[in-house]
Amino acid sequence: MAEIKTSITINSSQEKIWSVISDIDNEPKSWKGTKEVKNISRDGNTISREITIAFRDQKCLQEVTITPNETIHAIFTKGVIVGEKILTLKNNGDSCELEAVWDVKLSGMMGMFTGMIKKHIKSGTEQALQAIKKEVEN
Repeated sequence: MAEIKTSITINSSQEKIWSVISDIDNEPKSWKGTKEVKNISRDGNTISREITIAFRDQKCLQEVTITPNETIHAIFTKGVIVGEKILTLKNNGDSCELEAVWDVKLSGMMGMFTGMIKKHIKSGTEQALQAIKKEVEN
């Protein structure tokens, strides 16, 4: 598994940051590795969805659980990626820390390339956090 952990401090209220990151239908706006999102079903705070990722336009299924103002936990249930991505928002008074943690690998025969994609996921995550920061602070 490739474990990636990165975070950013955003100078804004928790509510404003949450309104941006919890709009998961617009994930491709900040997360360039996600090309398209299609919701399949919703049960309370859990959403089943299909995403198309930039890696060879592969489709992946996810179960996304949202804990309001705290976490967005996406589990990859089917597709080329296996594992999870967790976004955590922590209030620090005048600012908040937004942390992204990935624990993923490529499935099947693609598993041998997991190490190679780790740097791409890390770079894409850092770019996404910067884009979220820019959107919220402007």
